[in-house]
Amino acid sequence: MTTLSERISQSAFDGSRLRVVLLLDLYDGAQNQFLEVYEHLRKQVSSVPGHIRDELCQSIENPSQWLITSEWESAPRFLAWVNSEEHVASVQPLHGCVRDTRSLRFSVLRETGKGPDPGLPSLDVPLSAFPSASASSSAASSASSAAADRARGNLQVAPRRGDGVVRHALTFTVKPGSEPVVAELLAGYTSPQARVDETTRLRRTSLFMHGNRVVRAVEVEGDLLAALRHVALQPEVQALEEAINPYLEQDRDLSDPGSARMFFTRAALPAVHHVAAGGRETADVGRHALFYPAKDGCGMALARLLAGQDEAAVDDPACPVEASTVFQRDDIVVRLLDLRGPLDARPALALGVEGSHKAAVLARLLDSAKDGVPTTDQEISRFLARSEMRLITDRRTPVQA
Repeated sequence: MTTLSERISQSAFDGSRLRVVLLLDLYDGAQNQFLEVYEHLRKQVSSVPGHIRDELCQSIENPSQWLITSEWESAPRFLAWVNSEEHVASVQPLHGCVRDTRSLRFSVLRETGKGPDPGLPSLDVPLSAFPSASASSSAASSASSAAADRARGNLQVAPRRGDGVVRHALTFTVKPGSEPVVAELLAGYTSPQARVDETTRLRRTSLFMHGNRVVRAVEVEGDLLAALRHVALQPEVQALEEAINPYLEQDRDLSDPGSARMFFTRAALPAVHHVAAGGRETADVGRHALFYPAKDGCGMALARLLAGQDEAAVDDPACPVEASTVFQRDDIVVRLLDLRGPLDARPALALGVEGSHKAAVLARLLDSAKDGVPTTDQEISRFLARSEMRLITDRRTPVQA
């Protein structure tokens, strides 16, 4: 059995509080515009379920550098907000005054302190109005305090072991009928230079399709943002993106920063869970991807179900699952499996429903489970075949690259 100390894992589902750190570099002279935008955004975020508090800070060394920290009851609460169309629209005004941003997300593992001083002004009081407080701001303050009381004590139970790899995915759809052409383009492009800088390199890129949906999963050692920017500047990738533009369902112009930002924001498919049996990978491990279209509002619950199944699977040395990554955004869930042997050798395990009543739970969460609950091995095998994504290309970078 794999012990917790051996297991490599990341998860948004451990129930701990989340601290989000957003670093911003403002354009010269944009401070007042930024503060106006922040005031509007702050009021909007304060009403989002799961939000506890936030702080706005300015560098004492470089006044153009700012920092926003926010605290959330849990990672799923934050992810539901940050992946929403409402969030995309709310942060749009920031782009006119911010030159660059960097977002970091942390589970709270330990904390030291005596708690907030009741004499200090609430974080929900406007920056320009510390001396006074209206009835509405008092209500907002009470709601924020209640959220903080609920979340207090929700710490990450133990440190997780990492492998130095950041996992991320992008997904988009192409026009029906164009799938063969797009698959050929995606399979035949020239790989970009893997080395980004001394600390960052591309490790693996896996491309899958399911119907007209494309999923590109990447593994990066080092800085994900630096790697994504590096890839976007490579001539090979630019040529590929230009070639598939006519086939996309959502129009984009990657030469326009605003259009590119909007496309990649909506295409982002974050990794919400990863688990692997450390040091156990063998030569006969194959990579597979499964597509789970969830019912409206059930994407996070579906991702959590699959994550729990895979946690148990990798702990069993006899289990063929070597690693699993669950990507989720809204009602799109993709599960990437590194598996020994054929995918259909143990259909229920591969689908993520091995165990009592798991298939019934999955069926309640899936939008595609219109034919009832798969119970027999034959039914589960058919369900698995419908969920399996077609591998277009899977490229690994040599260790020395």
